[in-house]
Amino acid sequence: MGFVARLAVLVMYAALVAGPGATTRAAAAQARTRAAPANLAAAQTPPSASFAQITGRTSTPWGWLDFCDRYQDECAGGPSAPADIELNPKVWALIKKVNEQVNHSIRPMADMDHWGVIDQWDLPLDGYGDCEDYALMKRHILIAQGLPRQALLMTVVKDENGEGHAILTVKTDHGEFILDNMREHVMPWEALPYVFVKRQSQADPDVWEQIGAPTPAPLTVSR
Repeated sequence: MGFVARLAVLVMYAALVAGPGATTRAAAAQARTRAAPANLAAAQTPPSASFAQITGRTSTPWGWLDFCDRYQDECAGGPSAPADIELNPKVWALIKKVNEQVNHSIRPMADMDHWGVIDQWDLPLDGYGDCEDYALMKRHILIAQGLPRQALLMTVVKDENGEGHAILTVKTDHGEFILDNMREHVMPWEALPYVFVKRQSQADPDVWEQIGAPTPAPLTVSR
């Protein structure tokens, strides 16, 4: 896919969170919001979560390194000071909306069926992808909406069956929350039945850090 086509698709995804009238879904959501009760603001009050324990530096997934070779703009910036998101009702609503819209807009497809390889991290510009592709798109849109890259961390876990899975950790001043293509709602990290393995460092996206007790990393992520 050429640059112009890629740009057009990214603009389309950005429109999902751009505001009234951007898409049919956005218009429907706007209508629901107008019809919501007066206590909607109270219902949007951000929750709290705990913070994961980071226990040291670990290996960087090959999928991330390969992704950065092909999407250098997504990985630009280099080392920088860590920054958490200041979570208020507006930002919380944005995070939830991006999670919902991306989950509903991308059709699941395994990398072997999609690309002919076991594992390839990519932006789902053709509308298909697996777990890491959903997470990368959410990361891309949230950064475009002004949230700090240092608080949007690609994360590798083992799911309930011990299989590799990729999600997006959002680190805020209210704790850490997970955007997951397998879950409808944004969840506190500790509420998920996963074994958390590793994630990007806030200081440098090319440095990955171990979460909790050491555990062998999955060879691939493919949910």
